[in-house]
Amino acid sequence: MDLKQIAEKLNKEFAADERRLVFWYDAGAEFAADVDGGDLVLENAAIYRLEKDNQFYTKYFLECVDTETSYLIYAPFPKPDIRENHLADMVKYSREFFADKASLICVDLGIAPEFKPIIQNHIKFFASKERCQKFYDLKIDSYRKDIILIGMMSVVCKAKTASFEEVLRAVLIDDAGGENRYLPEFEKFGLLDSFWELCEALYGYHDISPSLKNLAASFFITYTGHYVNDNLPPKWRNRATPKTGSVVAFMDNMMNNARCRAAYDEISRNVAADINAAIFLREMAFDSLAECDSFEIIDEMIVAWVVDNLLSENTGAKLAGMDINAICRRRKTLHFGNMFRDVYSMLIRACQIIEITGYRCPEELSAIIRQYTKNDYKYDTYYREFYTYYDRIESRTDFEALRERVENIYTNVYLDKITLSWSNALSAEESIEAATGQECFYRRHVLPAKERVVVIISDALRYEVAAELMEILSEDEKCRSAHLDIMYGVLPSVTKLGMAALLPHEKIEVDNSFKVSVDGRPCDTLSQREAILRSEVTNSRCLQYDEVMAAKREEIRSMFGNKEVVYVYHNQIDARGDKASTENEVFYACAESVKEIHRMVRRLTEDVSARHFVITADHGFIYKRDKIREYDKINGPELKGIYVGKRYIISREPIEADGVRNYRMSTFLRGSDSLNVAVPSGTSIFKIAGSGQNYVHGGASPQEMLIPVLDVKTSSGHQETRIAAVDFISTTKKITSLVQSLEFYQTEPVTDIVKEAVYKLFFVSDENEKISNEVTFEAKSRDSEAAKRISRLKFTFKNKRYHGDKKYYLVAYLDSSNSFAEPVFKYEMVMDIAFADDFGF
Repeated sequence: MDLKQIAEKLNKEFAADERRLVFWYDAGAEFAADVDGGDLVLENAAIYRLEKDNQFYTKYFLECVDTETSYLIYAPFPKPDIRENHLADMVKYSREFFADKASLICVDLGIAPEFKPIIQNHIKFFASKERCQKFYDLKIDSYRKDIILIGMMSVVCKAKTASFEEVLRAVLIDDAGGENRYLPEFEKFGLLDSFWELCEALYGYHDISPSLKNLAASFFITYTGHYVNDNLPPKWRNRATPKTGSVVAFMDNMMNNARCRAAYDEISRNVAADINAAIFLREMAFDSLAECDSFEIIDEMIVAWVVDNLLSENTGAKLAGMDINAICRRRKTLHFGNMFRDVYSMLIRACQIIEITGYRCPEELSAIIRQYTKNDYKYDTYYREFYTYYDRIESRTDFEALRERVENIYTNVYLDKITLSWSNALSAEESIEAATGQECFYRRHVLPAKERVVVIISDALRYEVAAELMEILSEDEKCRSAHLDIMYGVLPSVTKLGMAALLPHEKIEVDNSFKVSVDGRPCDTLSQREAILRSEVTNSRCLQYDEVMAAKREEIRSMFGNKEVVYVYHNQIDARGDKASTENEVFYACAESVKEIHRMVRRLTEDVSARHFVITADHGFIYKRDKIREYDKINGPELKGIYVGKRYIISREPIEADGVRNYRMSTFLRGSDSLNVAVPSGTSIFKIAGSGQNYVHGGASPQEMLIPVLDVKTSSGHQETRIAAVDFISTTKKITSLVQSLEFYQTEPVTDIVKEAVYKLFFVSDENEKISNEVTFEAKSRDSEAAKRISRLKFTFKNKRYHGDKKYYLVAYLDSSNSFAEPVFKYEMVMDIAFADDFGF
């Protein structure tokens, strides 16, 4: 400090109205000449020169002679030992002034004199005003040697709090990016040895020649050892640290920190290469890896195990007591689950399809329908979702054999059987006549409505997609009820006939060029369909989905104002599937359709107070990923008629050919008595010119002909919702081990008004230090049985001494990006861990 700064600081000390005495021990007499020469000028105080031999007089003078004046007592020598300092009592009730940087810092921050040498030894760190200010900004509550050192390291690492965990995390992350910036800074400020000492003291890492590479390897090996029950290869064991709990908590917190995940993955890959994880992990008992998520390769090994078992059709295989579905679901919740999420989802669907190897289909039409609507439609969903996830996977080479197995089982075991049984049963004409067909749609589902009804017709929305839509709508808080029914579609199952059948009519006719008319009126365009609808209901309208969703609120109100019936036409699935260039995107289009229709129902409920929706389709479809083989194509000169499609032929007379079924069109449509429709008896197609073979419709199969009718009632008013809550139900409130399992309970099942939630649970001290790993609780159960909503979660605690006079808490937070959120619960717990921090347990 220069003389001007000293004068400014001293004048602040003497600015008060009351008398003050300030002692300044200038150990090196650096400022003696300035003081003696009168260069130091004080505004509200006098300067008194203290000598080593005038202490008694000084005491007499200041306490008896002049008791009014404020004095700076300047001593050009070090502060005497208390036994030699006869003014020690005066110093106690007065103030001391320091002109060296270390002393000033200690005074400013309230650092005890015994820790001043630490500041002095690292005075180079405090030479920078910016670093010094950042150290002040840490706002450390109480100073000890380790806290002062950690504070300086925290400033170097740009941490906002004095936390060695944050320091270590920053150092490791920086090292993953290449050349480390922080260790050279530690060395520059004399902090490097302290850094390694703290690594040993807090995490048990000891190395003659410590390095970040070895530190990271030690941590990953320790973390792995914890989850594999110490089933480590011999060459790894001596690299594990004794403070397992602290390491596990550190690693767990790092991988669960959104800002650190990418760096953690990079560090994990680097360590895996350094320690030959690919080799050593295979030496371990495979079951022990089920819960371990230290390395990406573990997921690769588990995926390979699942694939091998599925290829062997061993769907009952278990790993650590979990079947294939359970292990895939569990791995999705672990650290690398996001990276492998589509893979595990694909494997779950593959397993569900392979499990149908013993599939049997009933012979009677009513039995086929009952089994299909209760269970069999799910196989179409599994197949659709299998390819949805499969197509998202970037590298699919390892799954090609599994894809072929899934394709063969779905096609040969399930699809061929059900379509053949359906076409056989459909030949029993009396079964059709006793059922409700698509041509009765208006009379049965629209005409009886006593309120405005919005009919949403989604082209090719087959039954299994509508079932998914119903599940989503049922969970919407605005949905009062959702009921899924079915009706027979027309044959051939094509758009022009299906759309006609959904309109009010007496009869539908087809001419020799396959033009369709409703009661003598054309019905191909939107305006033509609206004219037909208005002939039945004057206040009605036909609209396109895109037209509605692109409109503003007032425009929508104008569209729907005073309307009793509104038909809205949605075309996503058929638009993709009917084009050869996009037919393999049809499953993606199914997912989009579900989202779009849900969005429309919500918007119309809110914007025009629509409360009654009927969602249906013109026809369904069959989709197979593999191209149709030549022997699956029906060919011959007799395959001629009014119109020939890939899955149907309309003719005046029956088509006599192998593998072909003939039906009278009047069975499905009134007014078409003279026409015959021929379809393949199975999944084959007619060999005709034109591209596109994966996505087909027009024939006779449940997937093409069982048309969904989803009746939805909504409420436009505000519906209160809440998230599923979690509670702690273990009887013990005492933690007695560094690894302990506790029970938690989802208080109610998920419903339309109780939404799913994900919670993060961990333990903290009363100083808000996280002392355990972070555990995820997914409140997603829909089970009404309370016992099935209980989960047992395992916590690992830091190896440290836990004090009886301190408080510790179990806390739960909603998993969100809000770092200022309050905990959803906070339970005080007793930490009674014997020998923690003493013997490395």
